[in-house]
Amino acid sequence: MIMTTRPYTQQPAAQAGAKTRLLRGGALLAGVAAAALLSGCATTAGGSAGAANPADPYESFNRSIYSFNEGVDKAVFKPVATAYQTVTPRVAREGVTNFFDNLGDAWSFVNNLLQGQGEGAYNSMVRFTVNSVFGIGGLFDVASEAGIERRKQDFGQTLGRWGVPTGPYLVVPFWGPSTVRDTAGLVVDAYGYPVTKVDDVSVRNSLYALRFVNIRANYLKASETLDEVALDKYSLTRDVYLRSRIGGAVSGGDGRLENYDDDDAGKLPPESGK
Repeated sequence: MIMTTRPYTQQPAAQAGAKTRLLRGGALLAGVAAAALLSGCATTAGGSAGAANPADPYESFNRSIYSFNEGVDKAVFKPVATAYQTVTPRVAREGVTNFFDNLGDAWSFVNNLLQGQGEGAYNSMVRFTVNSVFGIGGLFDVASEAGIERRKQDFGQTLGRWGVPTGPYLVVPFWGPSTVRDTAGLVVDAYGYPVTKVDDVSVRNSLYALRFVNIRANYLKASETLDEVALDKYSLTRDVYLRSRIGGAVSGGDGRLENYDDDDAGKLPPESGK
């Protein structure tokens, strides 16, 4: 996962606010522009013609990034997450997970609206309101206990609803499995997530770090199982990610990912007139 930090500098409040708004606006424009450009490009010749999965034409490049992420995880992220899990009581970790999931419901509300998903937007709004008020700022998931379903959505899915093609599978440094479209969506997701609205830099970065460490701690057991059972962890991770996105598209009709059974599957759409 990409955890972006911004160095703290002493400057007048007005100047800092203007700079922050400029950076956020630029990030939003960059995300939308990237999605448009990437979806309109022709397929490059860099992909390997003999890739085992047609959704992964850049497998060689992706495997190198995957190996890099694995090395960083083993050296830094996994030890930190293990220590966090060891010293933090389970009830506290569950509270942290609920808190960040509740913030995610606020962003899901926006994406459900953008996708025209009325029920999903309603559920997300009710979940965020109920958990924020009765769940003590989201530390307790009261909404799930009340049977209110979570309709999690991100901007990559929103782009899919708008007709932006998926593009090939990609492995993002420090983040992991993605696609061309989902990678472009990550920029907007990073901008839209409520934590970015925290003005205090040290508090904001602390929240980012806590969120990442907590997520990694939640996946410690899964990663250990993967290490034990997978002959090729890269292929399994890729296939599970793609299948999870395809499953959402089939069941929810939100256009998350195309079917990769066709000959042109996993390729970017051709340029107009070609």
